[in-house]
Amino acid sequence: MKAASAGPGKTRTVRVSAPAKINLFLEVTGKRSDGYHDLATLFARISLADSLTLTRSRRPGVRLRVRGGRFLSGPPEDNLVHRAAAAFFSAFGIPPAVDIELMKKIPVGAGLGGGSSDAAAALSGLCRLYGVSMERNRSRLEGMALALGSDVPFFLFGGPFASGSGRGEILSPLEPGGRLPAIVLVYPGSPVPTGPVYRALRPVPAGEVAANLKKFRRLVKAIRSGAPLERWAHLLYNRLEEPVLPAHPAVRRARAGLVSSGARAVLMSGSGASVFALAENGREAAKIAKISKKTGNRVFLPVFC
Repeated sequence: MKAASAGPGKTRTVRVSAPAKINLFLEVTGKRSDGYHDLATLFARISLADSLTLTRSRRPGVRLRVRGGRFLSGPPEDNLVHRAAAAFFSAFGIPPAVDIELMKKIPVGAGLGGGSSDAAAALSGLCRLYGVSMERNRSRLEGMALALGSDVPFFLFGGPFASGSGRGEILSPLEPGGRLPAIVLVYPGSPVPTGPVYRALRPVPAGEVAANLKKFRRLVKAIRSGAPLERWAHLLYNRLEEPVLPAHPAVRRARAGLVSSGARAVLMSGSGASVFALAENGREAAKIAKISKKTGNRVFLPVFC
């Protein structure tokens, strides 16, 4: 394979933002032969973000430093950012020589896709750092992204909103119309591992899944048309609440707290532990956030981006 050259005069440092996501809808439509699950989901990118600084080095290898990130454990080589960098250098035949600093702001194990977004940011940052065209190498990068995690393709190539099928990697961009609602995001303080959540899922009648998929199509249509929140708040759905809420009291209490605060659209994101509420405007969101902060949970007021 011909090596991709960084070339003389290329930038030596690149900074990349790694935004979180919430799922406005998540239904599990089946179990796959590869052990994963087929999904119907609606991703929405939000402004809460990690950041990466990538610097070309004279020393060979990939060196990763993580700042923040409570509950992160294991050696740097196990981090998705390090794995993304290793995959990039191998795929493009570039000798690895980079220092990466990851600043964590997105809670770990929160259902917000922080690790997946970090991996996507690493890939896009390395492309910029070494002069590799993302568009000309889209297929190769998509393959790397999916090998790193089911949500990574959304962060690498998805827009602000996208519906996802397959493992979540088959993406259809969604352009929302009209004004978007405000967000109150609550993290109850302890992570929820994803694997046990999917393993705890119980079989669901096909008719129930089909009915939910009709709701999914109505939700996408409503957001695309710019319908007000009151017209589609009831269409939000997450199948993974079924195994998570009974097993994780902190998540259950955080969700119930948002409901009792008067929020009209409340949902858990991904496999948890974060829950969120949508509000008509920033003033309403600030009131909900003020009530939620009294519980001792971490509360954020991000925006769709």
